[in-house]
Amino acid sequence: MHGRDDAGPGEDAVVPTAGGLHHLEFYVADLEHSAAFWGDLLARFGYVPYQEWDEGISFRTAGLSIVLVAVPPGGEDLDRRSAGLNHIAFGLDSRADVDALRDDLRASGVRLLYDDRYPHAGGDDHYAVFFEDPDGLKVEVVACS
Repeated sequence: MHGRDDAGPGEDAVVPTAGGLHHLEFYVADLEHSAAFWGDLLARFGYVPYQEWDEGISFRTAGLSIVLVAVPPGGEDLDRRSAGLNHIAFGLDSRADVDALRDDLRASGVRLLYDDRYPHAGGDDHYAVFFEDPDGLKVEVVACS
């Protein structure tokens, strides 16, 4: 990560638990657009902007950083149906929080997935909204209670 994850003066480093995730790094086609999208979304989960440089930005919360980096020249588009990452899932405290997120996503024109089966596209006992980020990565947000 080229030192981007080092703590600056007065800042606590992100310290994962053994075997836990330390950071996730995503290539994005339009850094400014993706930073706005992910910044708004991640704020709902307690992430704050952490570091910014010409080719990227990071957000962090206790124990985990999410990093967005501009796709280098010649990079390929994401296809979540190919080998590799299929989606990322987050949890919110309540069904009302998931409903509010869905309403905000819809109002923002975000592509909702499986919306005809909302909120149980993941099963009868699974309350979640599914959508795509600006680059087509599937994101799921689940009600934890």
